[in-house]
Amino acid sequence: MLASRRSFLMGAAALSAAVVTPETVRAMAAMQASADWSLATADLEGDIARRTMRRVHGRAPAALEGALFRNGPAKFRRPGGSATHWFDGDGLMRAFRVRDGQATLEARFADTPKRRWESEIDAVVTPGFGTAGDRRARLGSNDDANTANTAVMVAGDEVWALWEGGSPLAMDRADLSTKRFVTLRDDLKGMPFQAHPRYDPDGTIWNVGLHGDRMIVWRLNADRSLNTVGIVELPRASYMHDFTATARHLVIVMQPWVFERPGMPMTSQFAWKPELGTQVMVVDKADLSRTRIFELPAFSYFHLGDAWEDASGAIRFDVAAGKDITFVVEGARVLVEGRGTVPGSPSELSLVTLYPDGRAEMVSSGIAGEFPKCDPRRAGRVRRRTVHTAGERGGRPLPDGLAVHDWETGRSDAFSFGDDVIVEEANWVPKPGRSGETDAWLVAPAINLREGVTELHVFDAARVSDGPVVSWRADVALPAGFHGIWAD
Repeated sequence: MLASRRSFLMGAAALSAAVVTPETVRAMAAMQASADWSLATADLEGDIARRTMRRVHGRAPAALEGALFRNGPAKFRRPGGSATHWFDGDGLMRAFRVRDGQATLEARFADTPKRRWESEIDAVVTPGFGTAGDRRARLGSNDDANTANTAVMVAGDEVWALWEGGSPLAMDRADLSTKRFVTLRDDLKGMPFQAHPRYDPDGTIWNVGLHGDRMIVWRLNADRSLNTVGIVELPRASYMHDFTATARHLVIVMQPWVFERPGMPMTSQFAWKPELGTQVMVVDKADLSRTRIFELPAFSYFHLGDAWEDASGAIRFDVAAGKDITFVVEGARVLVEGRGTVPGSPSELSLVTLYPDGRAEMVSSGIAGEFPKCDPRRAGRVRRRTVHTAGERGGRPLPDGLAVHDWETGRSDAFSFGDDVIVEEANWVPKPGRSGETDAWLVAPAINLREGVTELHVFDAARVSDGPVVSWRADVALPAGFHGIWAD
């Protein structure tokens, strides 16, 4: 892993009056990078072969066996041109496999047309979310720009690397090798299939894809074959990274970051218009033409928790709600630069309620939080708890801990590792043979900045504040990922 330019310059200045050897240069660079959050967006130069992680704390629960598949960007910079936004790096699929009390780590880049072409010319030229690209880009379809860098679905012996503007990319579950782009129906090849599918208890999968003010609704069978596809007209064309669902409804949240003009990068197409407020559209799963619209004050967002419907018919869901789009437009750019102050305020975990009489309200917990995840056994059903990353604050652009928030009591059970650790999204792993909402482990990777390595931590969902029950440490640092899924 290369030190950041800032770390290199600081190290060089410190050594200017000393005898400089290759060993001391490397040592100083490592020391300067030890508390540097730029590791989160450092470039990985190649795949990572499977290696054993060293257990550094606790003991693995005997029943915890499976794999955490994680996706995220890991290559941003090339000599002939670089990505300028966090969301535009080449996708890297990670696999943390836990068996017999041991953990292993491996990672492979998604072998996309974009990555192959840019590797050949040694330049990032493809336009993306926040990267303008240039005329050297090869763009014949959506999937020529597909970075396959955002999330993961498990599909039998494959994992699908998800983006939001094109097809899933199938990768081998055993060795993470790339197979092909997934075409669910020939006439739908390359259509947007977003990064946050929602799962029904019977295995049915729902997802959406956006094209302006039209939304494609995908319904997949449990075996990942296509069941039906439909089109829903939206009241506005706004940027939407996520949606949520109850047992009976899809819930579409339209923030006031609305389409204004064509152009690249994607962020240049949208304008923040808080005077429009945020709209929520509820769509009947059984009849996509049946919709309701609710109005809320303006907020921005990327991620929602699973929705549920209570006995009164009210629909509730949680959201990591922001004040504006400063972070997504400017903050994520500074993250890739690896230096400076990251602008934008942390999102706050909030609860939205849509009442049967048409009223809507949003109540903030007052807690900074992102990446809300819920017990998968309760997807679309009544629940109380949400796990989320925690500890993000001004001057600290990424989280340092985890918390489980209880919406019934208003209490939050939290743990912080401190400033030397960047904590990534946690996944619920139900304990075998038990059904309580906190009868689960929470599995989360992290970047230990002081050691310069990736770690894997396991918490008991009922006692997060006690800290990890087991932690493993790798001998390499991977950049921060976005989303993952646990598979037995």
